[in-house]
Amino acid sequence: MSSHPITRASGPRAAFSPFRQGQAVSPSLTTATIWPGILLTAAIAGAAFVLRQLPGVALLSPMILAILIGIGIHNLVGTPKWAKPGVVFSLRRILRLAIILLGLQLTAAQVVEVGAGGIAVIACTLIATFLFTVWCGRLIGVGRKLTELIAAGTSVCGASAVIATNTVTQAHDEDVAYAVATVTVLGSIAMFVYPLLPGLLHLSPHAYGLWSGASIHEIAQVVAAAFQQGSDAGEFGTIAKLSRVMMLAPLVITLGLFAARRARQSGNTAGQAKAPMPWFVFGFIVLVGLNSLITVPADVKGAIVVATTFMLSMALAAMGLETDIRKLRAKGLKPFALALAAFLFIACFSLVLVKMTA
Repeated sequence: MSSHPITRASGPRAAFSPFRQGQAVSPSLTTATIWPGILLTAAIAGAAFVLRQLPGVALLSPMILAILIGIGIHNLVGTPKWAKPGVVFSLRRILRLAIILLGLQLTAAQVVEVGAGGIAVIACTLIATFLFTVWCGRLIGVGRKLTELIAAGTSVCGASAVIATNTVTQAHDEDVAYAVATVTVLGSIAMFVYPLLPGLLHLSPHAYGLWSGASIHEIAQVVAAAFQQGSDAGEFGTIAKLSRVMMLAPLVITLGLFAARRARQSGNTAGQAKAPMPWFVFGFIVLVGLNSLITVPADVKGAIVVATTFMLSMALAAMGLETDIRKLRAKGLKPFALALAAFLFIACFSLVLVKMTA
């Protein structure tokens, strides 16, 4: 990625990156230089959690609030130079640790509970949505990298999928911010619209829960929408959504393999070296397995969920601190039209599959 510090730093940013390819990190750089930026992103994430306590704001996730605060700081007063190394660290290391910890929210038993039919609906919906979005992006002229981010965010799990996918897609910060914004807005719309439709569509609680889990973007949005139709729909929708999140791992690995192949075909050996297998995804898979074998106490798991959300919020705060709003405006409405088309596709396609398997 030419400007996104999650995967590498180049140009003017390279001077601030403590993780350049092939370069050792000095102890002074990792302590004295990185901590100020880490504390800044943590402060923004903390502010996002506090803001969610205000009336009406609780509907927004702390992740989207964090990126909005970061964008505001960067575009109003500028990101301080002393914070740059810590911002890079939050975007690289803290982000990947948070994605690994997502594995502790999933178990193999949850997947079994969804059943073969439910898993088939979720998997087919994910694959079809991703391929449709990529095809549609090419058709209307949206850049490949931004298209992949919107496709991942829509087909898997919103903002978390966007930033995880960008570790191999290597898009610009503005592309990531745009993708996060669109999938968050459209997922929020689904959260309010879906509960109005079960009666009209003649969906049982089980079918409605599966539809919600297979098609709404964020976990929190699924929970909010599904539980409005009762506990049965809410619990099954949540499990279906978590099973869908598990599919983030094979998606990111597949995209990493395609990125490496593109680099080889173009003869860009440097690009090939910068498109490695995303190791952190294997950490995610290991924790899913561990969580399936042992019982993590509920209070410990609850604390891990909060910590994971906080770290993801730190990563998005750092992304906001690197995002130029003028570049977002320059992208126009085509990417939003793409996200809207993907949103409508996943809602309709998954509904047809749910009806067929009901």
